[in-house]
Amino acid sequence: MDRIIDIIARAQQADGYLYVSHICGNPIVGEMGPRPYSYVLHSHELYNVGHLYEAAVAYAQATGKTKLLDVAEKSARHINKAFFEGDPNYNDGKPVNQAPGHEEIELGLMKLYHYTGKRLYLDMAKRFLDIRGVTYIPDGTGVNSPTYAQQHAPVAKQTEAVGHAVRATYLYAAMAEADSLLGSTDYSFALDSIWHNIVDTKMHITGGLGAVHGIEGFGPSYELPNKDTYLETCAAVGNVFFNMRMFLKYHDGQYADVAEAALLNNCLSGVGLDGKSFFYPNPLEADDGHQPRSGWFGTACCPSNIARLIPQVPGYMYATDGKQLYTVLYGSSQTAVELNGMKVAFRQTTDYPYSGEIGLEVNPQQAVRFKLNLRIPTWAGSQFVPGRLYAYSEPSSGWTVEVNGQRIGPAVEKGFAVIERVWNPGDRIQLKLPMPLKANTCIEQVAANRGRVSFSRGPLVYCAEGVDNGGAVQRFFVDAGKAVDNAKVSRIESGRLAGLSEVTIPAKELTADGVRESQLRLIPYYAWSNRDRSSMITWIGTRPDLARVDMRDPRNMKFSRARASHTFDQDTVDAVRMRHTPQSSSDQSIPRWTSWPQKGRPQWVEIDLGQVRRVVSVSVYWYNDNGGVQLPESWRLQAQAGGQWKDVTIYNTDQYSTLADNFNTVHPAEPLRTDKLRIVMKPRHDQTCVGILAVDIEKE
Repeated sequence: MDRIIDIIARAQQADGYLYVSHICGNPIVGEMGPRPYSYVLHSHELYNVGHLYEAAVAYAQATGKTKLLDVAEKSARHINKAFFEGDPNYNDGKPVNQAPGHEEIELGLMKLYHYTGKRLYLDMAKRFLDIRGVTYIPDGTGVNSPTYAQQHAPVAKQTEAVGHAVRATYLYAAMAEADSLLGSTDYSFALDSIWHNIVDTKMHITGGLGAVHGIEGFGPSYELPNKDTYLETCAAVGNVFFNMRMFLKYHDGQYADVAEAALLNNCLSGVGLDGKSFFYPNPLEADDGHQPRSGWFGTACCPSNIARLIPQVPGYMYATDGKQLYTVLYGSSQTAVELNGMKVAFRQTTDYPYSGEIGLEVNPQQAVRFKLNLRIPTWAGSQFVPGRLYAYSEPSSGWTVEVNGQRIGPAVEKGFAVIERVWNPGDRIQLKLPMPLKANTCIEQVAANRGRVSFSRGPLVYCAEGVDNGGAVQRFFVDAGKAVDNAKVSRIESGRLAGLSEVTIPAKELTADGVRESQLRLIPYYAWSNRDRSSMITWIGTRPDLARVDMRDPRNMKFSRARASHTFDQDTVDAVRMRHTPQSSSDQSIPRWTSWPQKGRPQWVEIDLGQVRRVVSVSVYWYNDNGGVQLPESWRLQAQAGGQWKDVTIYNTDQYSTLADNFNTVHPAEPLRTDKLRIVMKPRHDQTCVGILAVDIEKE
């Protein structure tokens, strides 16, 4: 770190400016502008130094070294001059007076204020907030639209979560923190409106935000798809930042409940159990062969954001105003704070989030009266998270609190059980939060979840993976009542998920031959895709029409084996063996085989019947995406005889047709007995490949 900090310090210009592309004179003008601060909407100049400020404070806190902090403060003073006073070297000497397109500097400035106590940094953060949507409003579309970076209106008048979800949550977090630090209510109306808009209409049950791919952001209310959603890891991190600061503003446990859901589900999903593989988006459903976890990304905000978040979690666990203590997050830990002038040590012991039994030992230096507030999570009541979107099919049973073995009935205020008394060294509190498996339903307005339930236990959302359930998990549907009544909870003993909890529930399975009784194994959602790229589902159907037959199941294969000259890595040659019927040649709802990206090359698909049979007819249903994969120019059928492939002569009334949206059928002209057939194809031209959705072979 010290070596890197030396490089950063040497790179900084004498006046404090620090943005490598402009310093080195090689900016990408379309993204960074031709000169410093000429394209604040997208240049990320202020975004980058905002992260620098947070890093500088963290490093000073951890080590006591201030060289990076000196760089950060020099940068902040420069930005204050260039943006709010006027610097002759920038913007023709006129104050830039524009808020950044990507929020972050506001949070970084408040970190500087917290650590240094210098009011300048808090005033700068406040000013950047108050000029947003006032001094500059973009007038384009997409990423240049007024809403994309929350610049459509003054922040105090915004009422809905819009635009890029990461930018938005950083903004809302900064607004909440500014109000708290200043003891003001300047943003209360906007924050309350935006928060309800999120939890009532735009938040996935995992705490994920930003369902829309193109803008990595918020779509219309209730647009919450599962498979095709986005839910960037950084947006979940931003959701934690926002809600923890809302808790500090209002001292209300519901905000900690949302932060916890995002932290333990969507944030943790973003990093593999190995600690070095990552997800950028975090869907709630996936097919076999889904995009794997990655070791890094070209835009590497998500891995570094997890690295930024996790060390902050200990600081979220407790809160105090000097007169009372709040237990905000649960987990084995210890801390010491001063309460009413007395140093008090606390030790928390628990297996949370897998168990709801939480022990807390209180050790003041001597007897002292103070108020202890124990968070009673929303999930311990009638729903998993606050808001109107989700509810349990049946409410939870009650929680209990004991002090020194004596059960008490404390009042609950703003989501906290309040215990005020004289505390003595060695006093013990035992909080019991029941953790049965719960079935979650979603309001009717969310089309993606109609007729479906998701399962949770305590603060964790659960999912089913194909690797545990013998194939595509979309083939299952459940009776929610039977599932929760007969759920079996256990610990995983071995493998990559060892130590995690798992749940087994009764389920029904849709097969090509009908419905049969089965069971479904569930694991914590955050742990999915750590073993294989198998299917995954979080919202499970409660009716057979919401299930889908697993065409990859060996029981649903028409032929023994298949292989091809080449298969695109996101397709499967087994598609030609599956017992499915395409809806059209452009059907993308079922597996397919294609030769992409081998444009213009002849291809073959070989089918092994498993034994010698008389072949009566062969029918091929071509795949056509009207782009790189199109109907073939021609094809022919071959059969293996004596270890050699020979062309099959077909009826003189047949032809090797290449029709779309149909099975193209040929019949051998002479009786044909073989155990292997080959379909040989020629692409339409040198810029196309070929593809097949299904093959039918009539045999005797």
